[in-house]
Formats: sequence, C-alpha cells, structure tokens
Amino acid sequence: MIRTIITDDQALARDGLKMILSASPDIDVVATAENGAQAVDLVEKYKPDLVLMDLKMPVMNGILATRKIIERFPNMKVLVLTTYDADEWVFDAVRAGASGYLLKDATRDEILSAIARVMEGNTQVSPAIADKLYSYVRGDTVPDTTLARKLNPRELEILNLLANGLSNAEIARRVHLAEGTVRNYVSNIFLHLEVSDRVGATALAWRYGLAQPLEDDRPG
Repeated sequence: MIRTIITDDQALARDGLKMILSASPDIDVVATAENGAQAVDLVEKYKPDLVLMDLKMPVMNGILATRKIIERFPNMKVLVLTTYDADEWVFDAVRAGASGYLLKDATRDEILSAIARVMEGNTQVSPAIADKLYSYVRGDTVPDTTLARKLNPRELEILNLLANGLSNAEIARRVHLAEGTVRNYVSNIFLHLEVSDRVGATALAWRYGLAQPLEDDRPG
C-alpha cells in the first residue's frame, strides 16, 4: 500500500482526490492537510510514502512545505498537483525536491499512473510542464566539462535517457542491459553528481548540457 497524504486548501479538492485515491487498492490515504504547515506536521506524524501537494495555500505554500519535507525525509516522494503552471512555480517545485508536477486537469488515470511512476523512482510531469522545463534548460544551458568528466561514456548515455524521463526498464531495453545493471548505473550517477534522486540528476543534466532531447525512434 502507498501511504499517502493529500494537501490542498480547498475542501472540495481534498475530498475529490481522496475519493479517487481511496478507490485504488494500492493507495491508503492516511490524512489530508489544508496547508503546507499542516502537511509538514502530518508527515512527521504518519511518515507516509507520498505527499500529494498543492502549491498556492495559506499559512505555508507547497514549495516551502516540499522543501521542509524533503530536508527531513529525503526519500519521501512529493507529487505536485496544482492549477499553477507559471515558470517560477515549476522551477521552484523541482528545486525544492518534488518528484513530479501535474496540473489539476489531469485525469484520474493520469494521476494514478503518475503516483505509480513516482513511487518506482521515476519523474513525472505534465506535457505542458515538460515543455517549460525543456525550454528553460535549452535557453540557459551552461556546458560543464568538469561535471561530464565525472561520468564514463555509458553513464553519460544512461543519464541522457534518465533526463528524458525514461524508467529503468525503458533504459534497459534501449541500451540492451539488464534492468538491475541499469539500476546500478543510476545509483553510481547519483553518487558522482552528488544528488539524491532522478529529479536532481535530471536538473543537472539539462542545466549543464549533459542531456539532449531524444528523437522518437520507436516504430509507428
């Protein structure tokens, strides 16, 4: 069971999300919070696996709450679900440690799929948000050969695929390696780049020119 806390300042949104998530046999909603400060307190109390986080809330916004949660529990997953797609919200959420960023127009299946992917250690962002991130990093890339030298060619290849949102299983199929071997490479990449998760590695890869958008070479 994925023990989950829902955070949203609107009671109707909290109730609706609770109905959606509680209908899944894999998710247990252990608590709901109406602002970021309450979410931080409930995380301390319940130690959930995942926090579904709104951003613009009274008392404490979702960005600060996410930062506080990840500082105290680095392995906890925070999935942002919000109406806000302004650049500063997106980038601040990623920097705060969010594992994913969805807009509230996401369907039930998209929300459940995002939760599953995030819990598997993958990043998940709405397509519109992905476009913002790609535009940002392409327009503000700072090549860093020192960072690149920390990784061998295979690690750089896997980092590129990781930064494009591929899961370990998808990477394994592309590079013809066992999924366990890819998992080991990903762990080594985190170690070399001094990051704790895929979000951090993805941000560095795009920021410092270690990733390029993939061409869709899958058969149509």
